[in-house]
Amino acid sequence: MQLGALGTATRAMTPRAYLLERLAARPFVPDPRLTNPHLQTILGSVLPRRSPQVEQTGRPRTFQTRPDTAVTAVCHWQPGRAPAACPILLLLHGMEGSVESSYMRGLAEKALRAGFHAIRLNTRTCGGTEHLSPHLYNAGLTEDVRAIIAELSEQDGATDVYVIGVSLSGNVALRLAGEYGAHAPQCVRGIAAISPSVDLAASTAAIEQPVNWFYHRRFVRSLKARMERKAKLFPERYDARHLKRIRTIREFDEAYTAVAAGYADAADYYHRASAVRIAAAIRLPTLIIHAQDDPFIPAAPLTEPAFADNSSITILLTERGGHVGFLAARRADEDRRWAEHRIMDFVRLLDAIRRR
Repeated sequence: MQLGALGTATRAMTPRAYLLERLAARPFVPDPRLTNPHLQTILGSVLPRRSPQVEQTGRPRTFQTRPDTAVTAVCHWQPGRAPAACPILLLLHGMEGSVESSYMRGLAEKALRAGFHAIRLNTRTCGGTEHLSPHLYNAGLTEDVRAIIAELSEQDGATDVYVIGVSLSGNVALRLAGEYGAHAPQCVRGIAAISPSVDLAASTAAIEQPVNWFYHRRFVRSLKARMERKAKLFPERYDARHLKRIRTIREFDEAYTAVAAGYADAADYYHRASAVRIAAAIRLPTLIIHAQDDPFIPAAPLTEPAFADNSSITILLTERGGHVGFLAARRADEDRRWAEHRIMDFVRLLDAIRRR
């Protein structure tokens, strides 16, 4: 396991030492039946799980993030507690996910049990919201998250927001931190990412390998189906006839994602939107959880100096775990979702340090 450093120290204690001690005390030990990365990846997304507090507390909310764009979310507030009373975890899902993705419900449930507020956000056009914006989401799109953070601060009085991104949105969360640099809004206290695709070109090349045909085919089918819906809603903007010849994610990004976002082509999009390009500017306390055996998001970019030499970034790099899997051997005090528990530890530790 590779552990980086966390943020700046306070006079009372060293956040780095405290964080590393606590997180290192809970290393990832995979379920002995699930050492295969594909089992970790697939079962991590399909195994049934209970989220009773999520069911009881969810309240829908719409955020107007630009004049022609709205995004929807499900907010979970601790009963009787104002938004400023405890940390808010703003949860961002991965490519073609939604607020209903298993890890989104799991993270929200753990946040509620830990005494935090949680907001599950549908990325732009996801979760049945294609009609709320003429635009598409992409891996470099931080505009919506910025607008939501501003609204939470100005309208809700939020003082402690943690942005948690998974997979593709892990890149979004890390880009946001890099864009903020040393000038993040005061209410943003930390950033965390699980299995982030920080080098989009490397990730696209990996998922298009024959061994990953199962994941690749599912993503392409979902992207094409979404584009068909968008084209019906906004025929003046999107031409669905291109979909017939598209067989890969790269071809989809070349024809649609890059063009819609104003990039020259897919290569330009992958280069400019990748978090690895601006990670050196990150100054917010940041946690990255990634597995070396992730089937389609390479771990190698996380060893780049932008990440490895940044004292604000802590990297938990496990040998196993697959993609957003991290199904651990049973413990008496935790369920199997190891990465989700470490996110809660991260927020607890930073919150405790801030309140000292």
